[in-house]
Amino acid sequence: MSIGPDQNSPAWQILEYLQRNPSATIKDFEILLGVTTTAVRQHLNALQASGYLDRREERSGVGRPHYIYVATDAARELFACRCDVLALTMLQEMYGMVGAEQMGTLLNRVGVRLAERYAESISAAELQHRVEELAGALGRQGVLTDVSAAESNTIALRMYNCPYHDLAIAHREICEMDQLMMQQALGADVTLDDCIMDGHGSCSFVITQSGTAELELES
Repeated sequence: MSIGPDQNSPAWQILEYLQRNPSATIKDFEILLGVTTTAVRQHLNALQASGYLDRREERSGVGRPHYIYVATDAARELFACRCDVLALTMLQEMYGMVGAEQMGTLLNRVGVRLAERYAESISAAELQHRVEELAGALGRQGVLTDVSAAESNTIALRMYNCPYHDLAIAHREICEMDQLMMQQALGADVTLDDCIMDGHGSCSFVITQSGTAELELES
C-alpha cells in the first residue's frame, strides 16, 4: 500500500492519529473517519499488510478480549522530519572539529537565526495566538503539533515528530536550541517537560507569559 502526501486520505488520517496517540481501537477510527466498521477494517487490513500497523490483543477484566492498533517503525518513519542531509552532515563534522563548547556557541547563534525566521510568521499580541501561529509555521515544515491550555495560565505545545531527530539522538544540545528558539520567537518563558528522545510520545513545551523573557544568546 502506497502512502501518498494527501493528508485527507483515510490511510494518512489513521497513521497521523497513531502518531499523536499510542494506540487506538476500531471504534476510535470509526469516529475519526465517520465511516462504517467494515470500511475501517478494510483500511486497517491494507495498512497492516503493508507493515504500517500492528494489531494487539488487550484484555480488561472478564469477557472477550478486544484488539488495539499501534503504529510500527515503518509508519513512524513516514513522519520523520529530518534536517537536510548536507546540513546534518556538516553539523556532525563540526562537532568533531570544534568541540562541545564552541559547538554550543554555534547552536546558540543558529537558535537566534531560526527564531528570527519563525518570528516572521508571528504577529498576534495574545500569547495563545502567538503559540498557535508558531505551531502553524512548524506544521508547514512537516512537524505535527498540538496547542492546548495547561495549568496555571500556561500553554502546552506538543511536537509529535522531531525536526532534528538524527542529530538530537547523539547531541541533546539540539533540544536546548529548539527550546531557546521558541522562547525568543514567542517572547515568553518556555520549558521542555517531556522529550521524544527520552521515550515519550511527544516533545511537550510549557509556555508562560513573561515580561522579561530574554535569551542570553549570541547574535
